[in-house]
Amino acid sequence: MTEPEPLRFRTAVAADIAAVVALVESAYRGNSGRRGWTTESDLLDGQRTDAAEVAELLAKPDSVLLLAERAGNLVASCHVEREGEAGYFGMFAVDPAQQAHGVGRAMLEHAEQLALARWHCRAMVMTVIVQRAELVAWYGRRGYRPTGEYRPFPYGDVRFGVPRRADLRFAVLRKPLVAVATSGTRTPAMP
Repeated sequence: MTEPEPLRFRTAVAADIAAVVALVESAYRGNSGRRGWTTESDLLDGQRTDAAEVAELLAKPDSVLLLAERAGNLVASCHVEREGEAGYFGMFAVDPAQQAHGVGRAMLEHAEQLALARWHCRAMVMTVIVQRAELVAWYGRRGYRPTGEYRPFPYGDVRFGVPRRADLRFAVLRKPLVAVATSGTRTPAMP
């Protein structure tokens, strides 16, 4: 069996907007999303994002839209934004055909290192729909812990989907970030 080509990470530009929207939609909505385990199709109908939202993220200060490519094809994306001493990780999508092959883990680790190196963030935070227990567990295996804080789902804003149930809300997860010392041991991030 041949090894897959390595992932190549880069920052998105305006020319990538349509591809990012297509990737995010394929990972979260409709029948294509059902091919992978990250689908929200049982919880939400409608869109997950659109070109205007992705363009807004690209224009925000202290904000980066990261892409992972393999053999010239977009296979993952995420948004990382500085929020004080923490980085916020969101709009994470992996091509359903690439899920369960380490792509998501590699993208998450790359995003964490970017937040640490670029902004000296001491932690990474994210929000996950509480009904997505398998996703919360996946992040838990990567060091993310519930903070006990919850945020409301934006009911009535169809830009984020049309809820199929009335009890959706987001759990806030947090992970302390560490820097890799030259000896290869992990040390706490410096302020």
